[in-house]
Amino acid sequence: MKLVETSIAGAWIIESKAFQDDRGAFSRLFCSREVQAILGARTIVQINHSMTRSVGTVRGLHYQNAPHAEMKIVRCLKGRVFDVAVDLRQGSPTFLKWNAVELTPESNLAYVIPEGCAHGFQVLEEYSQLLYLHTEFYSPEVEEAVRFDDPKIAVNWPLPPTDLSARDLGHPHLNENFKGIVL
Repeated sequence: MKLVETSIAGAWIIESKAFQDDRGAFSRLFCSREVQAILGARTIVQINHSMTRSVGTVRGLHYQNAPHAEMKIVRCLKGRVFDVAVDLRQGSPTFLKWNAVELTPESNLAYVIPEGCAHGFQVLEEYSQLLYLHTEFYSPEVEEAVRFDDPKIAVNWPLPPTDLSARDLGHPHLNENFKGIVL
């Protein structure tokens, strides 16, 4: 596994190597020893799976506040997604910047999204599936979100966003006095 920095402070790409032969392929999806520099004292406590049917669908931009802020490691198991991290951390050198990585099974990439960054994605191939590794349990009492089309962030989605949930459409834009979240 190789760790590659992104343009967002604390966000990383994990490059995994696939070993292939005439029988198929084998890939290591996670190894705590190899990502120790990123994980630090954190541990993976929850693993989730999502499947999204329609091309153009946007999910997000979600995050959890302290004391249950979480790091996520996201990997695509099937299909193709445009995976986005938005830095909402007060005082961060990359505050209100976003970065995206196209995830596919063939690329064998995982996207590490640190605490204090909102996460969302757009489906580029139908029936796309994501695997999420979380360093905190889901805690709805501290979950928040930013609207996918917030002009302060201005994510450049590759396709016109479609098929948003009522919940995601109801998320607010950042107000003009937003100074960031404190972890």
